[in-house]
Amino acid sequence: MEQTITTLIGGCAAVRLGLVNITDVSCLYNGQNFLKMASNFADPYIFSSDTLPSDPRFLPPLANGQLGWRVFEKIMHMGGVYNGEGGACHRADIPCPLAVWMSTEEEGKHTYSLDTHAGIFTHTILTSYVEASQLFYAHRQFPNLMVMEVLLQRQMTTEEPIIVMLDSSFTPHSDDITFQTAPDYKGGRHIFGKTMFPEVPGVPCPSVHLIWSPLTSTVTLLPDQHQSHWSFLLAIAESRENAESSFDTGLELMEHGNLQSSHSKAWAELWLGSRVELEGLVHLNRALIGCMFYLLSAFPSLSETPIQFGGVSPGGLSNGGQGQDYWGHVFWDQDLWIYPNIALFHPKLARAVLDYRMRTLEGAKANAQKQGYKGLKFPWESAISGYEVCAVNIYGQQEIHINGAVTLAFQNYLYLTQDLAVFTEGYGSEVVWCIADYWVSRVTWNPDDRQYHIKGVMPPDEYYYNVDNSVYTNSVAKYSLQFAVELANLLQHPAPSEWQEVADKLKIPFDPELKYHPEFDGYKRGSQVKQADTVLLGYPLGLPMSREVRQNDLECYESVTDPLGPAMTWSVFAVGWLELGEAEKAQQVLQKCFKNIQGPFQVWSESSDGSGAVNFLTGMGGFLQAVLFGYTGFRVQRDCLMFAPLLPDDVAVLSVKGVSYLGNKMDWLVKKQEISVVVRKQAEDSGIDKPSPLEIVLTRSGNIIPLIPGQLVMFPKQPGKIQKQNSKSYCWFL
Repeated sequence: MEQTITTLIGGCAAVRLGLVNITDVSCLYNGQNFLKMASNFADPYIFSSDTLPSDPRFLPPLANGQLGWRVFEKIMHMGGVYNGEGGACHRADIPCPLAVWMSTEEEGKHTYSLDTHAGIFTHTILTSYVEASQLFYAHRQFPNLMVMEVLLQRQMTTEEPIIVMLDSSFTPHSDDITFQTAPDYKGGRHIFGKTMFPEVPGVPCPSVHLIWSPLTSTVTLLPDQHQSHWSFLLAIAESRENAESSFDTGLELMEHGNLQSSHSKAWAELWLGSRVELEGLVHLNRALIGCMFYLLSAFPSLSETPIQFGGVSPGGLSNGGQGQDYWGHVFWDQDLWIYPNIALFHPKLARAVLDYRMRTLEGAKANAQKQGYKGLKFPWESAISGYEVCAVNIYGQQEIHINGAVTLAFQNYLYLTQDLAVFTEGYGSEVVWCIADYWVSRVTWNPDDRQYHIKGVMPPDEYYYNVDNSVYTNSVAKYSLQFAVELANLLQHPAPSEWQEVADKLKIPFDPELKYHPEFDGYKRGSQVKQADTVLLGYPLGLPMSREVRQNDLECYESVTDPLGPAMTWSVFAVGWLELGEAEKAQQVLQKCFKNIQGPFQVWSESSDGSGAVNFLTGMGGFLQAVLFGYTGFRVQRDCLMFAPLLPDDVAVLSVKGVSYLGNKMDWLVKKQEISVVVRKQAEDSGIDKPSPLEIVLTRSGNIIPLIPGQLVMFPKQPGKIQKQNSKSYCWFL
């Protein structure tokens, strides 16, 4: 057979539609931005502006899964540190010693830049005599550290010293923590205190210790210096020992010149394992990069000793003080909207979410008992204990679909990793099975239609409450029960017959005449809805339905969805239209999301008019899913990872690097007519000891292609699946 050689980006060669052993796969997949190699556009990973946002809520947040701060703001937050009991619980405001504004004597040109490659925000002032740069970052590897650096570079030869002012707005005061002064530690100031009120009565209030480098009001470049550099450390921890240890680490890194480089290296590792880029629409590419950056910022380090992760709230760690951004509570947003993107790339970070849920078991059990039901009822709004902390009772009582989102996260993790340890050594099986027990105790048998009903709920569409048989709630309950049975069989654990019984007979509302799914019993078609609800049946639930019904659901609810509803909604409609092959329709819907992106730093607002939660990670998570699971058609199944790529006309190439599946790392390049896939080395954070050999099965041709690390495969764009290799004969050329 004659072989056609095609030159790819980076100068690599491959056999079209076949397999080639590439000695150095890194020439194609080396973590570099492939758009930069192919064009002269400005770096899409750097968001720069000559001015700051007029609304300070849209200043860029810096976070690392443990600490979160909006640059220049007086306060910051720490994961798991809340003040207030029950519904009054909120992230405790912590004063930030790095709240410093830099200025020069001579008026200069100001530039503000967020480099998402390295997670560094830089404020630069350029005058005729000096370039002054002020850098901030939440250390990516050592999560108890935040850093400010100042660099002065002389622009002309003079014999005069150059003085730059550092104006601090820091005061050691908080409305949530009563601070005391401790002796200095190795030249660093030290304050400590406890929050004023525990989340749950009788539980100790969390402590906070801050140690930081003392700030000066000015820095001076001496006459004989061309440039000079200053570093200011901030260490925050819940104990004196950990704060001192973190401060020591920072000092040691400074001494060896590794403070910033270790941070940048950790970010490079994250990006190497999770990169999404496309060619064709610059604004869309930048939006994807911004979303991935802010989502990754909400998770802990890959390499450092794991922290007790406090979950992901809709506004992230930089927000959530009293009365703002849902008070820093954790919702279904974490499990359904944010988690799938992270799980597709980083199993270790996905496991952190599951660990968070497992640590809150006792609170979830108490919630169920308080309602008079069995099993677990995860709180609609969660902090650390797992007890319900929603201030408005009806949400906590009726938005029980949160349980289904939690089960889906555990199911997704198992299917992507086949890591049973979370179920056998942790409490994963207890979570799944006790949620099943909750659903069984929550249903009511209806003798008229001989089906189980779930009554008195609030669906995801929060414009309605106390409704019966929410189609989404019932569907996700059905899938929760089915997975509980599946897991029991896998672990050879006896499953109560009621799990399957209820799953089989649970009512899923459907109108056979109009051929669509009513949102709940009694829903009047054409009534306004707040957000994505019924359309979630198609994705992510994958409820079987005909193409006609899927389209009817999309058309029915798209036309009545509140345009000021939360940002993630339109992403789900986009995925639905892509499933139906309507790429341009999907793109039109997805464009609505851009109203929620507030420049210049790609910070999202919950609503399109800029209101609601800011740094709205939920909206970013939905937007990423529209590409990661919409454009690619990825679907995580029990025994395979399905794909069905479809790109809109104005997207020429999609690159997804670092997809984790069964211990492997894969890089995908999707073009209009062709797909390229390569398996990298074993994923270091895969969660399993040995990666499973994989193969591609193509739907149209039926051909099977082995995926061997270091060998690039290319095939015509078509649906297919990735699965474990078996002993079948392979088709090496299509």
